[in-house]
Amino acid sequence: MKTAEKVIHIVLYEPEIPQNTGNIMRTAVAIGARLHLIEPLGFKIDERRLRRSALDYYADIDYEIHPDYESFREKNEGSFFFLSRYGKKTYSTIDFSSVTQPIYLIFGKESSGVDRTLLASNLDRCFRIPTTDKVRSLNLANAVAIVTYEVERQLDFPGLCKTEPESKKGPDFLDQFLGDKP
Repeated sequence: MKTAEKVIHIVLYEPEIPQNTGNIMRTAVAIGARLHLIEPLGFKIDERRLRRSALDYYADIDYEIHPDYESFREKNEGSFFFLSRYGKKTYSTIDFSSVTQPIYLIFGKESSGVDRTLLASNLDRCFRIPTTDKVRSLNLANAVAIVTYEVERQLDFPGLCKTEPESKKGPDFLDQFLGDKP
């Protein structure tokens, strides 16, 4: 299990699309992250599309809903990092392994990102994912997966199965296919 100071917190600022949030919920379960949802949400948390995206991991999701950003900040302390196309550095240049507080990765809503005033007041903590000039941004669920796994990589994947095979089907699952031709 991860030590308390190295827990990754995924923060979704006013997410709008249930399928993205469901996919992010699955990612949160996969890495043992805590998920924070900041209202307003563009969907109901019990929506069928959300549950379908999270699949059978829904019962394992560690999440909390906050009525607004101010309420979220009042309850949480740590190092906050904002993903934004306005960020002046890439996510890979941040040394997350040197961060001693809980890490909060804040991602904005699909249509317009994190509030511009909030970004401007935290510009030194804004980062970006490099892309060509042909796209404005990546899909939110993809962006969360890219960045959270980079943080995990820098921390050497604490608490994750790095060398064990897929656990649901067992370590010898592929043995049954020996001799089969593709």
